[in-house]
Amino acid sequence: MQQVIYAWNYLQWGGAQTYFLSLIRTVRREFEVVIVLPEGSSEQLVRFIENEGVRCEFFSPSYDAQANSGLVARLRARIGKIQSEAALLRKLREFDLSRSIVHVELAPWYSLFALVWLCLRTRVFITMHNALDTRNPLRRLLWRVKLRTISHFRNFHVFASNKHSRDYFKGLYSDELFENIAVTYTNVDASEIESVEEAPPDRDAICGKYGLPADRFLIFCVGQFIDRKGRWVFLEAAKRVSERTEDVTFVWIANSSPSEADLERARSYGLGDKFIFLTSGEVGEDHIDLMRLLSIADAFALASFVEGLPISLLEAMALRVPSISTNVYAIPEAVIHRETGLLIEPGDAEALAESMTELRNDPGLRAGLGTRGREYVMERFTDRKAGRLALERYLKAMPQ
Repeated sequence: MQQVIYAWNYLQWGGAQTYFLSLIRTVRREFEVVIVLPEGSSEQLVRFIENEGVRCEFFSPSYDAQANSGLVARLRARIGKIQSEAALLRKLREFDLSRSIVHVELAPWYSLFALVWLCLRTRVFITMHNALDTRNPLRRLLWRVKLRTISHFRNFHVFASNKHSRDYFKGLYSDELFENIAVTYTNVDASEIESVEEAPPDRDAICGKYGLPADRFLIFCVGQFIDRKGRWVFLEAAKRVSERTEDVTFVWIANSSPSEADLERARSYGLGDKFIFLTSGEVGEDHIDLMRLLSIADAFALASFVEGLPISLLEAMALRVPSISTNVYAIPEAVIHRETGLLIEPGDAEALAESMTELRNDPGLRAGLGTRGREYVMERFTDRKAGRLALERYLKAMPQ
């Protein structure tokens, strides 16, 4: 049987891995599926993969994808990245690549040689999730040279997880390759959403389980607790809202615990028990545990500076949770201001605080945004739709 191999070389996980899992639910109807990932990967992620009935294969060493500061740290990170890519390629050589598709989480502007190596041996797919920071004209020129180079390989195929990302690459890839980029949207698991809706969780019970105050207005954020997710803007807005009302609690859910330095800075906002941090491991072993918890939120807020189309935002909207996010990158493809959600400008803590307060004070607005947001996401951004398109492209790429 022909196979699709999904692969990446870093330990941190999030939207890209969830996106892969969403495609697999459809793709495995026609292909054997294997996931290749580094040793030491999150036990929770491995459980998610196994729950989908997919085999894992591991390699070492991994790559630390977190941002590094300082010349020495960046140099070490670069060397570590090269070593981990070489280890990943050695692992992939163990498979029969002649009958495979490799959908790999590598970017051609950083990993051109690894992608060329793969293209010479098999059919390669990547997914573009974000536009690039191209304020440096020399860097943009170098990236264009690399993308034009990889465009010459007929075995190289590109998906985009949102329209903004696809449109950005016009003029960077060759015209022929660009025209063939399919948008396989970041998406929600439709069956999970429907399951939660069919059997709504008991708010008091859920709040009791996770130590949340059921009698307060709960504003959630789900995502890595990092700067590009707007964590300090979120907390500054939370502080301002708390100065205006006593009945709001803020909940942040992330894949991993923050550092002690980050916790200390978070405490400096003076929110006390009004700010609750949970890890996904504390939430539960299955992704649907997160969906049940998220469904009791009164509002959702994501203050990102850099973002593709975040799955957590789509999930909140699909669960009828009125949502606030920033007017950046692909987010406006899902959040239409005052129709499917509320949009603010990135970095504007006061606008975020005002939007949070407005949602707290206006039940009618919450209900309208929740209903329209759910309809919009379920019509456009489901795993069923993205998976079908991905499967079509995989089948087309295989030799007849």
